Amino acid sequence: MSGANQHVLRLSTLLQLEQRARRCSAQELAFLMVNDTTGVVAYQQAVLWQRALPGTGKVVALSGASSPDAAAPYVVWLHKSLAAMDLDDDGVPRPIQATDLPQSLAAEWAEWLPAHALYCPLDAGQGQRLGGLLLARSAPWHEGDIRLLSVLAGAYAQAWLLASRPPAALPWMERLRQRRRLVIGVAAMLSVLALLPVRQSVLAPAEVVPITPMQIRAPFDGVVDSIAITPNAQVNEGQVLVSLDTTQLRTKQRVAAKSREIAEAEYGQAAQQALSDPSVKGRLALLQSKIDQQSAELAFAEEQLRRAELSAPASGIAVFDDANDWIGRPVTVGERIMTVADPTRVELEIQVPVGDVATFETGAETLFFPNVAPDRPISASLVFASHVSQLTAESVLAHRFRAGFDGQGGDLRLGMKGTAKIYGDRRPLLLWLLRRPLAIVRQWLTL
Repeated sequence: MSGANQHVLRLSTLLQLEQRARRCSAQELAFLMVNDTTGVVAYQQAVLWQRALPGTGKVVALSGASSPDAAAPYVVWLHKSLAAMDLDDDGVPRPIQATDLPQSLAAEWAEWLPAHALYCPLDAGQGQRLGGLLLARSAPWHEGDIRLLSVLAGAYAQAWLLASRPPAALPWMERLRQRRRLVIGVAAMLSVLALLPVRQSVLAPAEVVPITPMQIRAPFDGVVDSIAITPNAQVNEGQVLVSLDTTQLRTKQRVAAKSREIAEAEYGQAAQQALSDPSVKGRLALLQSKIDQQSAELAFAEEQLRRAELSAPASGIAVFDDANDWIGRPVTVGERIMTVADPTRVELEIQVPVGDVATFETGAETLFFPNVAPDRPISASLVFASHVSQLTAESVLAHRFRAGFDGQGGDLRLGMKGTAKIYGDRRPLLLWLLRRPLAIVRQWLTL
């Protein structure tokens, strides 16, 4: 390679090193200075020395090593030697030989370094010296090498100074500092708002339900034969609502009646025989008990036949699903078939999820927003709060609350759905907003 091309290559490498140095962190820059400078000038060993005070400092990087061992003899000798080389001079790289050191240090030069060394002070300007870069090799240093290293040392010093500084403040932080009064005013206003007492409240789905519903339940195991009314029909007290299938019951009644007739006939025959045969009198009591048993079975069958027709216990509205869903359907004893409710006596049932439950006293103000008219809320007051949570139809664990309309619910239809808002005591706004995060933190900390 010609001399001109080689010179251009070294200059190109110098520029690349300067660019890389400006992008490095402090630790990466130290490694670059002692290892990658060989791309500009050739050397065998390199040492980076960081200055604390004039004549004092420490070795922070060695070529070919990840980190220097402060207790190693080589590093101890370098500390003393570099302290002797650190002079307040003009900051230009200068060749160093063993004769430039005190006699006690010069005697060990050959053991640790090649014959020729070059000390490059790292000056950041305005009399601020950061340290020095020591390069050593067996060949003497030329004027061209010294000039290149002088330029490179200046770039290294600037990059080292920038990498060692704390991160600059972000632009938004600068803007906050410039608007300190505004920030303080906003913070004060937010503090006042955080302490502002607000009423606790919770929103939850709600439904209009009867106050005292009367349940129509199956009196025994059977099959629904017919339903005499339509859903939501007005019924009167004593009106037949549901009829259960009586086929088996009538069969049991006939069998019980026939069995009683047979028992009565056996008793009459035994009574006649007892007039002529005293030994037959002992059977009369047994036959009489058999008649009583058959009479009880007949009475039970007749009672079940009578109860097979379910009547309305009071006047009201029959609340149930489609009648076709019930006809022919088996039911068990106690199973609810429908509900008879007074449409003029209704209240609000509210399902509050467990995560939203707060402390609400009886009589707490409640507003009901019907889905059909959410712009016209209806006032109510809390009358009941369940302490036990249950799963709702939407598989949500919730507590059941009930609120009375105080005579304002006459126009509400049973089954009407909407949203209820329950109001509680006043608390600071900050605590109310942070109630859920605080509950989660309390669970994590097991408090």
